[in-house]
Amino acid sequence: MYYKLLSNRKLLLSVFFYLLLCIFHQEATAQRVLPTPTGPQLRWQEKELLMFIHFAPNTWTGLSQDDNSLPLSRINPDKLDTDQWCEVAKSFGAKMIVFVAKHSGGFCWWQTNTTEYGVRNIPWMSGKGDLLADLSKSCDKFGLDLGVYIYPGDKTWGAGLGSGGKTKDPSKQEGYNKVFRQQLTEVLTKYKTMKEVWFDGSCGIKIDDILEKHASDAVIFQGPQATIRWVGNERGIAPYPNWYTVSNSDLLTGTSHALHSDPDGDAYAPLEVDVPFLMTPKNHKWFWAPDTEDMILTVPKLMDIYYKSIGRGSVLLLNATPDTTGVIPASHVKIYEAFGNEIQRRFEKPIKSVSGKGEEFIIDLGKPETVNHAVIQEDIAHGQRVRKYVLEGSQKGDWVSIKEGSSIGNRRIEEFSTVNFSKIRLRVTDAAALPIIKNFALYHVGNMPNRKEEPDAWNFSWAVGGWDNQTFGSEWQDFKLDLTPYLMEKVGQFELKFQYISHDREHKDWGLEFEDWEIEMYGNKNSDEVKKIGKETFLINYSQHTTKENTSPVIFRVKIRSKPGKSIGNIELCSIDFK
Repeated sequence: MYYKLLSNRKLLLSVFFYLLLCIFHQEATAQRVLPTPTGPQLRWQEKELLMFIHFAPNTWTGLSQDDNSLPLSRINPDKLDTDQWCEVAKSFGAKMIVFVAKHSGGFCWWQTNTTEYGVRNIPWMSGKGDLLADLSKSCDKFGLDLGVYIYPGDKTWGAGLGSGGKTKDPSKQEGYNKVFRQQLTEVLTKYKTMKEVWFDGSCGIKIDDILEKHASDAVIFQGPQATIRWVGNERGIAPYPNWYTVSNSDLLTGTSHALHSDPDGDAYAPLEVDVPFLMTPKNHKWFWAPDTEDMILTVPKLMDIYYKSIGRGSVLLLNATPDTTGVIPASHVKIYEAFGNEIQRRFEKPIKSVSGKGEEFIIDLGKPETVNHAVIQEDIAHGQRVRKYVLEGSQKGDWVSIKEGSSIGNRRIEEFSTVNFSKIRLRVTDAAALPIIKNFALYHVGNMPNRKEEPDAWNFSWAVGGWDNQTFGSEWQDFKLDLTPYLMEKVGQFELKFQYISHDREHKDWGLEFEDWEIEMYGNKNSDEVKKIGKETFLINYSQHTTKENTSPVIFRVKIRSKPGKSIGNIELCSIDFK
């Protein structure tokens, strides 16, 4: 009897201590402090869509970098209209204009006595003009915020491209420091409050005191005081997953980008995706130039960028290029407006939406509805909390998986094959803290553009996965992708691309390696139907027509390891169309 009682006491004590441990664990999890956005970061992220404006001597020379050879007498944009710039920004939904007031050549568009290479020495407005002042007034008129790009370097001081403001001749450094500090102070104090400050390539000049005093309401792009990060490319593609946090040590380098994203990072610094409006698969231009009409992005391509930037939780900074007369060309204006209209057509009116706190959110449609898009938004004021989730549909009580994902953040757009369900739920399967969803909405987008109408070179695709800098290590590991939802009711050839977004720029040996690839389809594993056709591309033959009723799983399997230099990227499935 004594031993039995002793045994029961031990059991009770074990259970008690186990429950106590669970309580402590739950409290520790609940009390975990996640990095959260500052007021300027939050307001900036919620804008989502911004306009970049590149306008400099480069507009007249056609050069990507100003060689300072253009006579200033040629710069006379006699039709310049900053109201028109703002109207164009409003037409596609931009909430702010970031203006290149000083590019790498050093030309300044505001009245300053720090240089002779500027607006006070050109014919426009008889040298009395101040483009930054005009744009500031126009932004107020149209209800737009304003940001400024001011290049830290200056060739005339020997602080050339990529210098961060450091002069080749050390004896000139102190003199240039005074010049740049004055220039920065001028653009931050003479005009409307700047909400974004761009230091392209970082800034090595001490300016923290100026930013603290005059840019407390702005986000900072690059430099030791950076509060947002570059995505790492100029193609309009954000990584997925897309984490807003990074280690503070990486952020302080001044050049941190998407590669450094870390879901457990201790600093909050979301990504900005800057992309030219004049772009082809092999070339792009940030400044206007003649004979570039064939480089204008189409609306379908702009929507593809929208899904891969804003739709992955980033802020999109879309460029505009006024011509030598000072206005944005009519052919450009037409596309911007059509882009804005298409965004509205697809996402202005959801079928139904819900919000709240918790791990499960159900939208009851009452009856079966056709759906092919979901938009999910976290309340990021409390941090980026969701790590994994699944979308599921139900018609007669059984839940069927529609799509799986990881990061959500400010906005996640999920596009999928049209489904027909009476209920659809969002189920969070992993989170760093209690999920707070401010919007979970369903849409049916009809009349989607035909991919065959676009040039094959763009190779439109579906995002099927991605990796970050922690996904793969130096040892081989098994990796698989479920391609079933994308190949349902489709036949043909497809390319599966591991597309790099950014990589370790300080390491020459970077990237992924693959071996032992195979694909499961029609109920069998088959290595003959998948071939590696490039360093990171696989060709898949899917020749048997299937329907929703007889679809068998299509699973791609491969072993992957990372080279010493880390990378991040997206995995995309592309249909190969023949004309």
